[in-house]
Amino acid sequence: MFNELADINKKPKPFEFYTTEDLWTNEHTSKKMLELHLNESVDAASRNSNTINQSVSWIFNHFKLNPTSSIIDFGCGPGLYTNKFAARGVSVTGVDFSKRSIDYAQNAASEKGLKVKYILKNYIQFDTDEQYDLITMIMCDFSALSPTHRRIMLEKFKKLLKPNGRILLDVYSLAFFNKKQEFAAYEFNSMDNFWSPEDYYCFINTMKYDDIKVCLDKYTIIEKKQKRVVYNWFQCFSKDTIRKEFEENGLIIDEYYSDVSGQDYNSESLEFAVVAIK
Repeated sequence: MFNELADINKKPKPFEFYTTEDLWTNEHTSKKMLELHLNESVDAASRNSNTINQSVSWIFNHFKLNPTSSIIDFGCGPGLYTNKFAARGVSVTGVDFSKRSIDYAQNAASEKGLKVKYILKNYIQFDTDEQYDLITMIMCDFSALSPTHRRIMLEKFKKLLKPNGRILLDVYSLAFFNKKQEFAAYEFNSMDNFWSPEDYYCFINTMKYDDIKVCLDKYTIIEKKQKRVVYNWFQCFSKDTIRKEFEENGLIIDEYYSDVSGQDYNSESLEFAVVAIK
């Protein structure tokens, strides 16, 4: 038991383990994640419906989108943004590795007579010869990626952008890092049986890596027949650190906002958004 508890509380190297795809493709948790996505009143897997609507309107106007414009959204989930863009006449592609989310997005688009190209794929492996006017990655997906995966995505963005194209994404801020507190706890059947339909104990460890401004929420789920560990990483940025990372990969950030609805940048915001060009 002592060794088991020591392993549960062990602090891994930054981004040593990457379990995001398991989280989104597991039959039970993907269903729970979709429920969170579709809960319009909370900011969990997706933002609340009012914020999404404000963001879509701002993005449409700010980037001067029209029926000749093309957008690709990485980590599109159940199409909460992509279908709204398509309803405004924009050519839209959505990429996500959750089959449950993609199926929902496609069905919702079909019911409304919307033309959206949905691709079931881990966007790290996604490739195409097409180029786009706007690339989006919303809900701080970029912050969940390791440095290696972020470089892959930035190279991908550069290739996929049209000559005058733009990239819009959001990330966790240093204010988020400073607010996050290390702790350890355990719960029985936590979060309304989020992790399993069977009984389980969930050990939760929040860890911080001060030198590189990374946080980790580590979930150890122990059921009668199995043990699983899920790692949820948060890379936190300042304006300077994200600008440097983009520039090292041939991209230039020319706008900063507090969120993807275009609110003025505020260093106290827990997240912030950037607009970049190549």
